[in-house]
Amino acid sequence: MELPQEGSLLRIIIGESSRHEGKHLYEWIVIKARECGIAGATVTRGMMGYGANSRIKTASILCLSEDLPVIIELIDEQELLEDFLEIIDPVIGEGLVTMEKMHIRLYRHTKK
Repeated sequence: MELPQEGSLLRIIIGESSRHEGKHLYEWIVIKARECGIAGATVTRGMMGYGANSRIKTASILCLSEDLPVIIELIDEQELLEDFLEIIDPVIGEGLVTMEKMHIRLYRHTKK
């Protein structure tokens, strides 16, 4: 798959405990992204954070949260990401979604 030099990054920040169709919401989003042909997706678990409700969530042993922040980053052309966002928007109950332009320098894999 080829990507243009000018792409976009769709960043979705949700709680780790959010679920949809019996799966973690972050897992459902990544699977759906692959089905839709999005070039790449990565999920990162946050160590600490807070959102619109200002409730701090942390992985600290003294104050362990069961709903740590999860960041899902998807990279592709803006139009494809906009279309994908329309699909997933109805299932994101709480969270933050951003989109930014990015300059893609390298996108490759080894051939097997």
